[in-house]
Amino acid sequence: MNIDLTFLDRQYKLYQQEYEAAVLRVMRSGWYILGPEVEAFENEFAAYIGRKYCVGVNSGLDALTLSIHALGIGAGDEVLVPANTYIATVLAITKNGARPVFVEPDVYYGMDADRIEAAITKKTKAIMPVHLYGQACDMDKSMNIAYKYNLRVVEDCAQSHGAKYKGTMTGAFGDVGCFSFYPTKNLGAFGDAGAVVTDDEELYKKLKMLRNYGSEKKYHNQIEGVNSRMDEIQAALLRIKLSHLDKLNCERIEIADYYNREIKNPEIQLPVLRCSETNHVYHQYVIRTKKRNKLQLYLANNGIKTLIHYPVPPHLAECYGYLGHKQGDFSIAEQYAEEVLSLPMFNGMRVDEIEYVIKICNRYD
Repeated sequence: MNIDLTFLDRQYKLYQQEYEAAVLRVMRSGWYILGPEVEAFENEFAAYIGRKYCVGVNSGLDALTLSIHALGIGAGDEVLVPANTYIATVLAITKNGARPVFVEPDVYYGMDADRIEAAITKKTKAIMPVHLYGQACDMDKSMNIAYKYNLRVVEDCAQSHGAKYKGTMTGAFGDVGCFSFYPTKNLGAFGDAGAVVTDDEELYKKLKMLRNYGSEKKYHNQIEGVNSRMDEIQAALLRIKLSHLDKLNCERIEIADYYNREIKNPEIQLPVLRCSETNHVYHQYVIRTKKRNKLQLYLANNGIKTLIHYPVPPHLAECYGYLGHKQGDFSIAEQYAEEVLSLPMFNGMRVDEIEYVIKICNRYD
């Protein structure tokens, strides 16, 4: 048996007729950029998350980058960010001229809220919790610290569509919630797309201008902006997928529950849930093992494809050598980078495939 990390065509086939009808509707409309489909998706997604406003953009990275810019964070400012995140989170900070200050992760792979306060300086302007792999960070502590020090909060929700912290959706806590709709995401487009949600009307208006050349009215540019517009076809497809998102997430949770119950190998550490009030939507099903390369090769030899999310922590990335960090500066993040491994997790995964992954994992020694 051969099992990829994900089979995107499986999820497409679940709602094939709806997707194709949506694309055809847009093609026939003659309106392809920032039209009624984008506006409808923005309204529907804002309502889903529980926020007043949504701005559709080109990608998750743009959602983060434009949000930091809109908040007025730039040169001389510091932003707290988890040391084990994907590089995009950090790029959004440095592209605005600010400096990332790394904070070690907790056992749930989110920023360790108990370490945040110690990292704050007079230059700190924001906290960026990243709801990594599909589980929410500790938002009670994070928000309390933000209020105490008058800091902005930019939630990176690229992997947490539909995840909740104590009943509240990720993306509904901070000044802004930033989402990626990259095709592999739980709410994935059929190309690049992203969005920012907020309750702040001024931020909303500024973000709408920033994504469209800094213009509110065509050819009248109030501020310097970029071209980061969600297109109509992606918006139409996302509207279809959004209508099924809770069901799709339930399927991922069922697959993860099966893994959690049946993978019984002392060499494999399974993911841990933060608490009963916080759900996990399993964008990735991430295990840890001391001899990760050996396990990955073993799984590959048995037809199971896996991926490492992520092998190089951002503070050790070549592009950030100028920050002056070295091996050992963030030992927990570095340990995770050496031990994490993502098992196959995708909508449409068959029971026999799930059971095969479990059987091969349990035979590993």
